[in-house]
Amino acid sequence: MRSSPIVSFFPVIAYRWKIESTYHKELKNYATARTDRFPGRNRKLKCNTRHSWTSSGRHESVAEHSWRLSVMALLIADEFPEIDNVKVMKMCLIHDFGEAITKDVPSFLKTKQDEEREDLAIAEILGQLPDSIASEFTELFSEMAELKTPEAKLFKALDKMEAIISHNEAPLETWLPLEYEENQKYGAEDVAHSEFLTRLREEIVKDTVKKIDDAK
Repeated sequence: MRSSPIVSFFPVIAYRWKIESTYHKELKNYATARTDRFPGRNRKLKCNTRHSWTSSGRHESVAEHSWRLSVMALLIADEFPEIDNVKVMKMCLIHDFGEAITKDVPSFLKTKQDEEREDLAIAEILGQLPDSIASEFTELFSEMAELKTPEAKLFKALDKMEAIISHNEAPLETWLPLEYEENQKYGAEDVAHSEFLTRLREEIVKDTVKKIDDAK
């Protein structure tokens, strides 16, 4: 007796469900294995500290710097309507990923070897992300390094200014002697392309000068 086509078709569906279920389970396990490593590594950004200090007298974390930098980008977004501000905020959030491994090296001490170590650390961390996200972030890191696009230039200017603000807020005794002058010059070239950013930096540096003068 021949089975009906419908009855014969049911086992095919069952086998297909079984295959797809196994495939998706394996895919989920693979994705979980990769993305579980990423938070474990990335949480170091909350633990690893920067050269800068907070107003409460402790070293700030890398994550705290990236967070406020992102807020700064959000708050001035309306000044740059022609720019992809979502991209700028992504740059702000990811730019120090490598420091989860290398930790922070102050700009005035950073060598070519330090930069190469950070590039390798970034590649290691991005390798723990799904391919589509890793690809996007890799492109963003390349864009930040080249500093040719408006988004990359805005990110870099804000990055420098956030560091000055952090120093302005920190106790003066946490400053190194070279920073009394360095903080007044830091980031000047990075804001030169924008009248708004130039004025913003000037206001920040006024606070720097006042902090130094008040301590005399």
